[in-house]
Amino acid sequence: MLRIKIARATWRTLSRLAPFARVALLSCIALLPQALCAGATGAATAPPRHAAVAAPDEFGARTAMEVMKHGGNAVDAAVATAFVLAVTYPEAGNLGGGGFMMIYEHGKGSFLDYRETAPAAAKRNMYLDDRGEVIKDASVIGPRAAGVPGTVAGLWAAHQRYGRRPWRGLLQPAIALARDGFAASSPLARRIEDARGSYAGLTNFDRYYGQVRAGERFRQPELAATLERIAAHGADGFYHGRTSQRLVAQMRPAGLITLRDLAGYKVKWREPLTADWRGMTLLTAPLPSSGGFALIELLRMHDALGAQFAGLGHNSAQYVHLIAEMEKRVFADRAEYLGDPDFVHVPIEKLIDPDYIARRAAEVRPHEISPVGSVKPGLAEGMHTTHFSILDADGNAVANTYTLNDWFGDGVVVEGAGFLLNNEMDDFSAKPGVPNMYGVVGGTANAIEPGKRMLSSMSPTIALKSGHVVLVAGTPGGSTIFTSVFQTMLNIYDFHMSAQQAVAAGRFHHQLLPPDRIVYSICCALSSESIAGLRALGYNPQPSAWEFGDVQAIVVDDDGTLSAGSDPRGRGQAIVETMTPR
Repeated sequence: MLRIKIARATWRTLSRLAPFARVALLSCIALLPQALCAGATGAATAPPRHAAVAAPDEFGARTAMEVMKHGGNAVDAAVATAFVLAVTYPEAGNLGGGGFMMIYEHGKGSFLDYRETAPAAAKRNMYLDDRGEVIKDASVIGPRAAGVPGTVAGLWAAHQRYGRRPWRGLLQPAIALARDGFAASSPLARRIEDARGSYAGLTNFDRYYGQVRAGERFRQPELAATLERIAAHGADGFYHGRTSQRLVAQMRPAGLITLRDLAGYKVKWREPLTADWRGMTLLTAPLPSSGGFALIELLRMHDALGAQFAGLGHNSAQYVHLIAEMEKRVFADRAEYLGDPDFVHVPIEKLIDPDYIARRAAEVRPHEISPVGSVKPGLAEGMHTTHFSILDADGNAVANTYTLNDWFGDGVVVEGAGFLLNNEMDDFSAKPGVPNMYGVVGGTANAIEPGKRMLSSMSPTIALKSGHVVLVAGTPGGSTIFTSVFQTMLNIYDFHMSAQQAVAAGRFHHQLLPPDRIVYSICCALSSESIAGLRALGYNPQPSAWEFGDVQAIVVDDDGTLSAGSDPRGRGQAIVETMTPR
C-alpha cells in the first residue's frame, strides 16, 4: 500500500512538472538505479569532463544531455534523441523514414546506413504516364511515394552494437512526450499549417495534425502505443506484429510496401568515406549518399584553388562565384555516376582522387560562368531532413541525419500507429535527366529497382585530429546539405568563426541547373555589393524559397575548448555541460 501511495504521489508531481523536467526525471528513473537518480554524495574521484549536443529542438537536446549525465554514451543519447524527435519534430524526426549515422567509438569510425529501400513491387517507370512523362506529385504525395522505412532498424542496430544503457529506458522520454503531450512551438504550428494545403483531400494528414496550435499541448496516444511496442520488442516491435500490419493496411489501395518488405529490411554497416584534409582525417558519408563524396571534392577543390581564394571576403561576389563554379562540377559528377553501390559500380576512389580533383579545379572559370554544356561529368536531395550531433565525455561521437524527405513526408499517417511515412521514392531518378522536387537531375545509376537504396545528399561528418574528435557536423537541406556543411567548415577553419557563428552565417547554393541561379539564405542575405557583383558576372542571385539548412555542429579547438552551435534558422538548441564522474 505504501508503494502505491508513493507511486501516486510521484505521478502527481510529474504531471505538474514542465515537459523538460518531466522527461529528465523519467529518463533518470528509467536509466539509473534510484539511488543514482537521487544524486551521488561525496567528492568526484576524477576531474570533470564535458559533453555536448546540438539538436534541432530543445526536447531532443535536453534528452541527449540527460542520457549522458546518467551514464549513457553518445549512441545511447542518439537513440533516445531520435525517438524523441519522432514525437516533437514530426516534420522530419521519424519512425517511418530512414537515414545515416556516423559513429566514432573508442578510436574507430563506423557508418550505419539505414536508408529506406524501394519495395519489391517497385518498377523503374512507375511514376511515368503512358507517354513516358513524369506524373506530377506521384512520387511525393500518398502511400505510393513511400520507401520501406529504416529508422527503427537503424537505431536498434546502433544500440545493439554500441549501446550502454537498457533499450527500454532510452524510449521512455519519447513515450512520455507522446502520451502526455508537449506544448507545440510556433515554428511547428506554422509548418503544419503550411503543409495542410498540399495534402488536403489526398491524405489523412489533417485528421492527425490539423488541430495543432502554438502553445497548446499536443498528445499522440497512437504513437505512444507504437513506441511502447518498440520499447518492449526492439526492431521486431515495428517490422513485425501490430505495427507492421497497420502500416501495410495503410498502403491500400495504391501503396507498395508489404509485410515481406518490412520483414526483409536490413541495415548496412559500411566503411566511412575517409579523406585527409588540412591535417585532419574526415569521416563522412559513403554511398548511397552523395554527400561525402561531394564534401571531399568541394574541400579539396577549394584548396587546389587556394591562390584564387586568397584575400577574398566571406561571401563576397568573387568568393560566391568560385564556389558556384566548383559546385557545378560536383553536381555534374553526382548526376552521372552515383547510385546504390550494391546495384551499380561507382568509381568513388577516382572521384575523390586528388589528381582528379585538381583537374576539375583547373576547369573553373575565375571570371565568368561556365556554360552548362561545357560542364561534363569528369571521368569520361530531403530539404526537410533533420540532423543532430553528439559528443560524450569519453570522446565518442555521433553525427546522425535522418529524414522523411519532404516536410511530413508523403503526408500519410499510419492509422492506429500514429507515425508519418516518408516520400523517399522521389530521391530516385523517376526519369533520367528530369529534376526531382529539389531540382536535382539524376541518371540511370539512380533509377528505381526493387530493394535498392535511393541516392541521398545527407552528409553526417566527423573530423579527427591525432585520433581525437575535433568536429561533429551535419544538416538537413536536400541538395543543399553538403554545400551547407562545406561552407560551415570553411567558416570555422578559414574565417575562424566559433561553432555558433559558423552555423548562423549566411549561406548560398548553386547546383548546375539553372546555370545562372544562385540562392541565398532568407535570414541573412548576401550583401548588396555581392549581389551587384554576381549580377555583373551574369548570375541571377535570389533569396531561397525556403530557409535551407539547419546545421548542428560541435567543435573542439586545438586547446581542447569544446563549443556547440545550433542553427538559428531552426528551433534547435546547443548544450555543453560538465559530466561529473559518479
